[in-house]
Amino acid sequence: MIMNNVRIYDPSHPYDDQTYAVKINGKTFEKISEEPLEGGEVIDGKGKVLAPSFNDSHMHLLRYSLLKEELDLTEAKSWKEMKQMVEDHYDKIEKNDWIYGKGFNDGNFDDLDGLLTAEDLNEIHVDANMYFMHQDGHECVISQKALERLKEEEAFKQEPDEFKETDESGEWNGRFKDTAVHYIKHHFWGRSAADAKEALKTGIPYLSRYGITSVHTDDINFIGSYQRLWEAYTQLEQEGELPIDVHLHHYIFNIDDLKNYCLHNELRTGGGTERVRVGSVKIFLDGTQRLFTAAMRNPYPVQPDKDGILIYTQDQLNEMVRYASEQKMQVAMHAIGDRAVEQALTALEQPEAETERFRHRIIHAQTLAPDLIQRMREAAPYIETQPSFLLDEWDKKQNWSPESLVPYADAYESLLKEQIPITLSSDLPIGALDPFVTIFSAVNRTGLDGRPEGGWMPQEKISLEAAYTGFTKTPAELEYNEDHKGIIKGGYQADFVLLDQHPEEIKPEHLLELSVLETWHRGQRVYKR
Repeated sequence: MIMNNVRIYDPSHPYDDQTYAVKINGKTFEKISEEPLEGGEVIDGKGKVLAPSFNDSHMHLLRYSLLKEELDLTEAKSWKEMKQMVEDHYDKIEKNDWIYGKGFNDGNFDDLDGLLTAEDLNEIHVDANMYFMHQDGHECVISQKALERLKEEEAFKQEPDEFKETDESGEWNGRFKDTAVHYIKHHFWGRSAADAKEALKTGIPYLSRYGITSVHTDDINFIGSYQRLWEAYTQLEQEGELPIDVHLHHYIFNIDDLKNYCLHNELRTGGGTERVRVGSVKIFLDGTQRLFTAAMRNPYPVQPDKDGILIYTQDQLNEMVRYASEQKMQVAMHAIGDRAVEQALTALEQPEAETERFRHRIIHAQTLAPDLIQRMREAAPYIETQPSFLLDEWDKKQNWSPESLVPYADAYESLLKEQIPITLSSDLPIGALDPFVTIFSAVNRTGLDGRPEGGWMPQEKISLEAAYTGFTKTPAELEYNEDHKGIIKGGYQADFVLLDQHPEEIKPEHLLELSVLETWHRGQRVYKR
């Protein structure tokens, strides 16, 4: 196939401002020509802009897809509305039934005196097992029936007590945080591969619409089994229903989970089928700043009695990272607070970690300091960022960090200046799906309304070129695939988008106006507006 008369935007492999012809042979670019080409199928690009498609290095695709299939509570504005949505979704609720819902935000409910607990869920049904996940995925509330089952789980007692809310008598009240949420999802929320496939078939077309052709996704806690997760994605591939490349992360609670995977599976990071590959070992080191559970080196300014929590000791984490590296598994660590980032770096600085070789990652790293940035430069991890979080969080940073460290929150430009590679990602469904919203946030550091004028901590704005590269070429490096993917060049995988405008010809504050006209994956068009 030949596409004539296109302009090309690729900051990782720049082209002159003129029209080109692109020849695709099967799944790869065969040739980029300054002159029109002939032969076989020829498409007139009509002067549109051809650019690399997007590789989202941090998301939860199955969770997003389930929101499209199952009970979505994101629109509930009150407890009354939420109850009605549950009753409308489930025709009949009987004793011992399981009731699931995702996306509620009871902090905005004005018909509750506090936040939802198991006792409140009795208003829906007294004897049903219920699980409702908060909008940001870091909190859940379960019913008293489900709570009774949870109390029988000996392994759950190992989860930090700080993640288990209690009532006035010291008993669990049905509300849980962070890794306690992950445990409940993993053990109580098992789905079949067939159920996951149906959900994914609903969710994946939304990715194509926004030009996303590759993802790194953490899904295991929404199906309960890595084997079933692998079956779901590979069966979609075999059936011709997978228009994306996928790296599947393996979330672990402890080193026994990691050893169990390595003992029973030959595949390691980067191994797999053509489109479905093993991703990283995912390890949660702390919580989230909204709940004051992200591990900080200083107390929270608005909660001086709290500084967050580290889930593992340094020795425990060191052992997990060493073992993963020995087994040729890449590690991706969730670390939001600076104390968690410090712990991650200490583990990655071990000679046995071979951080540069395996390209281990730190996810989020939202709170930094000069000493941590220097250590990152020397240890050479990749940093996965989610700039769209700034849309809603920029005016809250002073609540979470001392004034002297606020300038080092989401310090994208400081990282790039020190040659520390960063990727841009969505953390879907928490962050924005549209990559141009994320790019807008990284380049402008404002909300969608343009506030604050000039951008929040403007010294940390990054260039359009750096932002686009963080969504294309850099994620390919995490896949050990930078010589075959992520840029527009002969011999590379033919993953690209056609855009309605040239990104360099619009003002930074107008980046949100960019839109995808077509998405191509492995030489096949998978979306057309």
